[in-house]
Amino acid sequence: MKNGGRIEAAIQVLDDVMNRHQPVKSAMRDWGKRARYAGAKDRAWVSGLVLDALRHRNSLAYAMQSEAPRVLVLGALRHVWDWDLKDIESALKDEHAPAALTGEEREGLLLAPDPSAPLHVRGDFPEWLTPHLTRVFDEDTVIETQEMSVRAPVDLRINTLKADPEKAGKAVKTAGGKPSELLVNGYHIPAPDPSQRETSLQSIPAYSKGWVEVQDAGSQIAAAAGNAKPGDNVLDYCAGGGGKTLALAAMMEGKGQVFAYDIDGRRLSALIPRLKRSGAHNVQLCHPKEPEALEALTGKMDLVFVDAPCTGTGTWRRKPDTKWRLKESALAKRNEEQAMILDKASEFVKPGGRLLYATCSFLAEEDEDQVTAFLERNDAFRQLDAVQSVIESGQLTDAGIDIVRRNKIPGGAVRLTPRKAGTDGFFFAVLEKKA
Repeated sequence: MKNGGRIEAAIQVLDDVMNRHQPVKSAMRDWGKRARYAGAKDRAWVSGLVLDALRHRNSLAYAMQSEAPRVLVLGALRHVWDWDLKDIESALKDEHAPAALTGEEREGLLLAPDPSAPLHVRGDFPEWLTPHLTRVFDEDTVIETQEMSVRAPVDLRINTLKADPEKAGKAVKTAGGKPSELLVNGYHIPAPDPSQRETSLQSIPAYSKGWVEVQDAGSQIAAAAGNAKPGDNVLDYCAGGGGKTLALAAMMEGKGQVFAYDIDGRRLSALIPRLKRSGAHNVQLCHPKEPEALEALTGKMDLVFVDAPCTGTGTWRRKPDTKWRLKESALAKRNEEQAMILDKASEFVKPGGRLLYATCSFLAEEDEDQVTAFLERNDAFRQLDAVQSVIESGQLTDAGIDIVRRNKIPGGAVRLTPRKAGTDGFFFAVLEKKA
């Protein structure tokens, strides 16, 4: 495909996302079915442009004085991909390209960013989130949120249950992987140029062999804060896709038991092939249709890990379409769910055991507010220093320990952000049940 046809395709996909409320993956899949002629590079190009238009939706709409999908796509070419105006005009002359630029569009493409624009415009986030974000980031709100609009790398964790770290690391390096500055067994594949394909993990033999797992560095650090030991009994209460389940099993060297539970049984079923590939034989699934298996764990766990359902604000780098679908009512609903989940999960902790609460959110209402409220309701628990738990795990490099220390917040919890840690947005707190 020529660039003009790719631009038109991006406009179509973005229209499906914005006006038909489709997730990007779904909209891309539907377009791919219609455009059988499109190759892998074409799909990567179109997807990359759509995602970047969404990452910068507010600032592009402000500069271009329009929120129409066509205008946002053209704006992304100029203001995000740094195309020259002549290059854009040339592409619009291609066969199957959109119509030529209007005078208003040309003017918008030539404008520089307005430093006087409102916070939610410069930071590219929904306006209603302004007080929530400024509460956390204060005068750094714009620079913090701008970093959330940058493409994220692919983060990997060496699976020590199956592979020697040095051997697996060499295999990852051949695919462009680089050692993590934060994690002893972490690697990352840098984000490619926006118009280029991301590395296919399926093409990496180390991945298909189970030597490495995909897991954001922030998620890996949160798992490390659990400081699970060989022989422990651990409950991953909101297991989801199982990333932390697998990380915890590896930390335990396959000794002891990890129980994985999720209210959605379908997600647990999806974990089964990951378990087989990883060699994590000390994991047991607790299906929601068999509640007696879960209840049998009451008061017996050394560690209960709660990666609570949340707004997902910390994942905006990877899922920019989700921030525009987020409603204020959803935050209130999540807050209610988080409180109920914390209360229930705490029942499984044994005296002297630990409860780790985590979210992929940087909103205080979902993070420290939940911890404070829980401790007020449950005087059997006290908060520990999450930084010390991370250090004791042995999973972090010296640089990683320094990053975690610098991102400790009052009370002992840790909040990581793309700007300050180079990870997705992540919060975690460690609580101990009094003996």
